[in-house]
Amino acid sequence: MHALIIGAAGMVGRKLTDRIVGGAPLQGKAVDHLSLVDVIAPDTPEGFSGTTDCLQADLSEAGTPEKLIAARPDVIFHLAAIVSGEAEKDFEKGYRINLDGTRALFEAIRHANLTDGYRPRVVFASSIAVVGAPLPYPIPDEFHATPLTSYGTQKAICELLLSDYSRHGFFDGIGIRLPTICIRPGKPNAAASGFFSNILREPLVGQEAVLPVPETIRHWHTSPRSAVGFMLHAADIDLDKVGPRRNLSMPGVSATVGEQIEALRRVAGEKAVALIRREPDAMITKMCESWAAGFDATRARQLGFTSEDSFDAIIQAHIEDELEGVA
Repeated sequence: MHALIIGAAGMVGRKLTDRIVGGAPLQGKAVDHLSLVDVIAPDTPEGFSGTTDCLQADLSEAGTPEKLIAARPDVIFHLAAIVSGEAEKDFEKGYRINLDGTRALFEAIRHANLTDGYRPRVVFASSIAVVGAPLPYPIPDEFHATPLTSYGTQKAICELLLSDYSRHGFFDGIGIRLPTICIRPGKPNAAASGFFSNILREPLVGQEAVLPVPETIRHWHTSPRSAVGFMLHAADIDLDKVGPRRNLSMPGVSATVGEQIEALRRVAGEKAVALIRREPDAMITKMCESWAAGFDATRARQLGFTSEDSFDAIIQAHIEDELEGVA
């Protein structure tokens, strides 16, 4: 079993790598060949007994997709993307990485399929940004994709491409619409949603955090642990049960910022909550008001995808995965 992770140096990519190195099988088989790719060279994982390839590469550059699939990986996790805030600010870069790179990968697989019958499982990391206001609450699985950001538009186009290439039998694709991942470890990234993690992550280690939006803002979240679980389950799932609608909105936790803060209070106490500083930002608030408050996610749950059921559990997952044993 050969797995290729594109975007392996990112947070989800690193955690997915760790789970596979730790023994998580794919399609019932142990992974014995792991290829890790990103624009920043991924670290070689420790403790993996199989073959490991670590490559620094840009998926959108000519010839790169063909190089990545030359060894015919069985499962391809496509996680690479320019995040929402950066895609909005840099229009050309967002379309080059998020759309052109993905299309080039799909085309490389198609040509390989026509040449020698190569047909991998492709797990594509999409986003709940493919939907846009006005939005019901909760958002049903059948709700139309009407993104209001460049990032969401790019992901929605890729979802359609994934469905069409899968329909033609070039690969077996499944798109995972990830909720906003919280709590993200490490330093803040360029995502406009980063404050959702910041107001929890920093106070948990005694640092101040800035809250730019009202506590009434409601959004849809899952933990990094669950996001990796989605990817692994998507690699294994019987696609006949998924049917032609290959892009699924994942389960998660709907919570207001105020409910996030109350969960932090229950888990870490008043001292942690006191480290949150309010600095209203009208632009970020306006963006958040158009975001999804929560999804029904019935299809994904029926197909076996699972997530936390409370924000307390999301915070606890972060403590267990990132802070336990840290002085």
